[in-house]
Amino acid sequence: MHTNAERLLDHAEATVREDDALAAARDRAVEVGADPVSPAVGAALSVFARMLDAKSVVEVGTGAGVSSMWLLRGMREDGVLTTIDAEPEHQRTAKLSFRTSGIAPARTRLINGTALDVLPRLADSSYDLVFVDCAPVDHPHYVAEGVRLLRAGGLIVFHNAGNGGRVADPTQRDRTTVALREAAKALAADDSLLQVFVPLGDGLLCASKIGEAD
Repeated sequence: MHTNAERLLDHAEATVREDDALAAARDRAVEVGADPVSPAVGAALSVFARMLDAKSVVEVGTGAGVSSMWLLRGMREDGVLTTIDAEPEHQRTAKLSFRTSGIAPARTRLINGTALDVLPRLADSSYDLVFVDCAPVDHPHYVAEGVRLLRAGGLIVFHNAGNGGRVADPTQRDRTTVALREAAKALAADDSLLQVFVPLGDGLLCASKIGEAD
């Protein structure tokens, strides 16, 4: 029997419907072995970007472009998404998704490479939103660099931060769960951040940089 919380989460996931362009991008993601965000997570990203009036966004993990498309739909019309992925096939697929959905090339900057090598080259305090969609075991590595990139009032979001609910179970001590807890502790220890866990998909760990936006 489902609990009330489970029913609400099922409802949240079921209420978002994707259009043909997003559905096609999702199909391409499955074909290339990229794991796309759920529609509800995508909608949340779009809402975050809209609330921030986001002009500059960084995405770690392009995949086949599903989350990228959701982010772009929430961003300003003159906004630019910088999206990083080490898999050339993923970014080729994402470019196809962007092109067929009518996204102007000037709105995306695709960088092929390892994010931990790329992020240090990006400017401090210059981004409205940072979305981290990499292997959850690597989340702790992206806390400092991701937060550094945020402007005052900006938001960092870690995808798949729940590890199937294991982070909520203190008896679970596998490597990924421990890493996710480390990332959460690192965010919580930063006095410049306001943190919240959003139970959509497999969990979104979010932190906003305190301070007045420019």
